[in-house]
Amino acid sequence: MTFSAGARAQGLAPPTLGSDSRSDEVKNDVVQVITAKTAPAISKKTRKLLAESEHTSTEKPVRVATQKPRQAVEKEVSRATFTMEPVRPMNQPTVNQTVQHASRFSFSSPQGKKESVPVISDYYPKRIVYPYAKIDRRIDNRLVQAASVAQERAHAHSRSRCWHYVKDALLASGVIDSRPKTDLARDAASELVNNYGFKRLSITDPFAAPVGSVLVYGTARSVGHVEIRTKDGFVSDFRSPTPSRRPLMGVYAKL
Repeated sequence: MTFSAGARAQGLAPPTLGSDSRSDEVKNDVVQVITAKTAPAISKKTRKLLAESEHTSTEKPVRVATQKPRQAVEKEVSRATFTMEPVRPMNQPTVNQTVQHASRFSFSSPQGKKESVPVISDYYPKRIVYPYAKIDRRIDNRLVQAASVAQERAHAHSRSRCWHYVKDALLASGVIDSRPKTDLARDAASELVNNYGFKRLSITDPFAAPVGSVLVYGTARSVGHVEIRTKDGFVSDFRSPTPSRRPLMGVYAKL
């Protein structure tokens, strides 16, 4: 009885339990699910191991799973490379960080001593700002108008007719009622004082001259120069931000 029951049980049982095949299916399913879901977040070490296993393993699920995330991995690598690039502001010049040593010029002093000085290759001049002229309420207002007229008619460069243009400006403004007869600019001072009521001001600095005053330059042996002080410079037959370099004879105005 015992033998027949055991034989009957053995006959009813399947030839194999099928546990291995089921475990293989589960294993394959697990590999497929894990690799499919975690593919975008694969690290470098895992990617390397998967690449090695691709060449050594013969299972299809692993090959299929490793082929898919490569595109995602390449995008991830390119995105990481892009974020690692330094961010530079637009339209900004690059600064050379290389320190350049200035060259020096060597020479011997009169005492025979060898000396050297640095050679200046770059020069950054400072902007020169000239003082503006002030308006003196004591002088005739028509002289301020004469300065404006002369500035409108003046040229960029001299035409050697300074006294001629100053005469025209004084006549146009009405500060004088007739045209001066002298030809040389150095004689303008005496004619303005003797014939038109001008007076010499106690000013020796041309920049300190008030707007509209007449500045006369020259010596006894020179032709001279004459110009009118404007708010931001000096004007005759041409405009200039600086006064004449000739010797100043005096500053004259009609009070």
